[in-house]
Amino acid sequence: MKYTSLVFAFMLIAMMGCKTDTKQASKEQALAVTDIPKVVTADIEAGIKANIAKKVEEGGGYFNMSTEDKELRLQLVRVHTEYLSNLGPQRHFACVDLADVSGDVYDVDFFLEGDPGSMTVTETTLHKLNGKPFYTWKQRKDKTWYRMPVQNASKGLLGVKEGEDQFVFNYELTLPEITETARIWIPVPQTDRFQTIEILSIEAPAAYQMLKEKEYGNAILYMELSPEQSEQSVKLTYGTVRQEKQPYEEDSEPKRYLNANLLMPIGDRFEILADSIIGDKRKEGSIMQARALYDYIIDNMKYIKAGTYGTGDAVYACDALTGNCTEFHSLFISLARSAGIPSRFAVGAAIPSDRDEGGIDGYHCWAEFYAEGKWWPVDISEANKYTALATYYFGRHPANRIEFTQGRDLMLDPGPSGGPINFLAYPVMEIGDRPAFPKTTFSFSRKAAEDTAVN
Repeated sequence: MKYTSLVFAFMLIAMMGCKTDTKQASKEQALAVTDIPKVVTADIEAGIKANIAKKVEEGGGYFNMSTEDKELRLQLVRVHTEYLSNLGPQRHFACVDLADVSGDVYDVDFFLEGDPGSMTVTETTLHKLNGKPFYTWKQRKDKTWYRMPVQNASKGLLGVKEGEDQFVFNYELTLPEITETARIWIPVPQTDRFQTIEILSIEAPAAYQMLKEKEYGNAILYMELSPEQSEQSVKLTYGTVRQEKQPYEEDSEPKRYLNANLLMPIGDRFEILADSIIGDKRKEGSIMQARALYDYIIDNMKYIKAGTYGTGDAVYACDALTGNCTEFHSLFISLARSAGIPSRFAVGAAIPSDRDEGGIDGYHCWAEFYAEGKWWPVDISEANKYTALATYYFGRHPANRIEFTQGRDLMLDPGPSGGPINFLAYPVMEIGDRPAFPKTTFSFSRKAAEDTAVN
């Protein structure tokens, strides 16, 4: 999911308390605050899960909600831990994905009250359906927030920062228990014409080296680990200046981006489908043909993080017509290449445009296609979420993102025993010859970026 609700900023709501005129009142207020139990995000997560579990038990195995035209029978998919917020004394916010029996996935906002171990839900609203928001959040001058219909929202509220963006990006992971020799590969973003990267710090529990992936030129941090590094952390911090990306020329050979990848095949069903989508636009040039494929995916796919998603399997995407950004763009690339349009894949993270610090909801990926001597950026999953921006995302990527790596089927030396890396956003780790999965989080700060701007 690329852009979710602006929940981190809600913490400002509780910070506008009135000043007292006497020292006595200040002392009483301080004493009252010290009596309130400290709340951490784990408490809020436990609180919302307990409330959902209770409703599921009462609802015969489902979390039941009503809309204007249907009754929903929902089950918990995940809690967005990166957006859990303490709004003030005994007031909290949680954002949760719930899947309906129909297969639709709803992003639901919850407000809670109470102390750790005793929280109750006071308000529940449906925020998104299959990634498409019903509303967004806007901040008032007094620093409080209110819901705004999507059709009235600016590009900035819908996730787009135009021109230039500057921020510090934190890539953090916690290693799992290591029982024997282990290895890990972590993507490292690089400077190019659209982003300037300064490595501010690397905190690692063991010696590391930088590998260079030859096909696409990606940089990867590589470490060999032992049981002594179990459950230790790794943190990479980058100062970033990013430019909005528009169609651009590049001194490269586009034809190599007509070849298939392991999970992005070409020809056969993809050629037949691409031909049927393009139709008479075959006479109108590659840009119009690519736009036809782009519109087809927007109109027919649903952004649903359920089932087998996140692998970038174009066959699965073509069959299920659901998935996250990897499925959207993998299907586009297979169709475009099958139509003779060079296309390529990249992955990184989208930086929230509506706040200046906090967590990031995982990785994000996108694509580019080649036409009329230029590479054209597209972001189809974001265009699917925010249809008002479908024209913007055909030919542009906003400034508020960071690119980790390009390409698929990455070959490294030394590389994983499992063979080529499908794509590299989260770290790839092996304990012995078995895959392992470190807990990985991303966060950012624009204020810090201003102080440590990259030259």
